[in-house]
Amino acid sequence: MSIAEPPALNDAEWESEFRRVWERGLAAGRSGARTPDAMFGGGDAAFLAGIGCTKQELFDFVDDALGWGDVEFETVLGVTAIRRRYFLGVQEGRWTGRVVPMSALPAKSAAVDGIAWLPRLIVKARIKLRGEMDPDLMYGCGGDRPFLRQHGMTLAQFLQLVWDKGDDDRAIIDAFKRAAGLN
Repeated sequence: MSIAEPPALNDAEWESEFRRVWERGLAAGRSGARTPDAMFGGGDAAFLAGIGCTKQELFDFVDDALGWGDVEFETVLGVTAIRRRYFLGVQEGRWTGRVVPMSALPAKSAAVDGIAWLPRLIVKARIKLRGEMDPDLMYGCGGDRPFLRQHGMTLAQFLQLVWDKGDDDRAIIDAFKRAAGLN
């Protein structure tokens, strides 16, 4: 992906535009759009790229909202707001140009401290923060959402936790366990 210029929108403005893009995506999905390109046109794609989001990432959330009914706009906004802050602040509005293949992730069954899925989710959150998601991978997928709900966390809370703790897996695991009441 090419380098995107940081948007000249303040927090309220980008959130309003993001909601409009989300609503257009929902309408397109209800009308039969089944691909990111069919769901989001050029203007939407440029806006999304400027906030560190891809058409694929938003498509996945819209598709799951329509198909599963357990994805709300506020959830997507929370995740996207964290990615946007990381993209504009840490990455200075520049994409890395890397895509992490799904084969680089721990298996879904991989466990740490007896908690399956957590090692995979930690890696997915880091990839999401950096904007390096494989198109076939989703942070906030149908496995992530129930896992985090079961442990009393939201997608945004976990993403922020991973950002806050950086590369310190042990700190992430311990903070996750405290938040989930597993200590």
